[in-house]
Amino acid sequence: MNTIFSLPVRVYYEDTDTGGVVYHSNYLNFMERARTEWLRALGFEQDELLRTYGVLFAVSAVNIAFQKPARFNELLAVTVALDRRGAASLTLKQEVRRGDEVLASAEVRIACIDAQRFVPVAIPARVAERVPATCGTAPASAARGKL
Repeated sequence: MNTIFSLPVRVYYEDTDTGGVVYHSNYLNFMERARTEWLRALGFEQDELLRTYGVLFAVSAVNIAFQKPARFNELLAVTVALDRRGAASLTLKQEVRRGDEVLASAEVRIACIDAQRFVPVAIPARVAERVPATCGTAPASAARGKL
């Protein structure tokens, strides 16, 4: 399977400002939710990663661009695609889309860290083996240098 992961997200009133437009920081919440569901689709629950391997994934860098606003009650798609994998980190391309329109695009680096010491550690082999087998390439609109 070589696809880009996509999560449907409905915009709730709580996600918007008084004008019914999604507040900028909520795009990051939508992306976080998609990454959690992406890991789940790979077969990994975050609490299981903690119990089994003693690791957490933490965002270490984000570069985000906002192109168009999302509004109350719209159904969006939030995507996750692997861009690069390091020994202790994953760089992901993410988009928030409304149909064919890209509303926001981001490059997000998540670090695998030891849950006790909060220092980078190698991604567990079982996780690393699953990532390239289930992720597609980054969407063209989120290509490196286009954020």
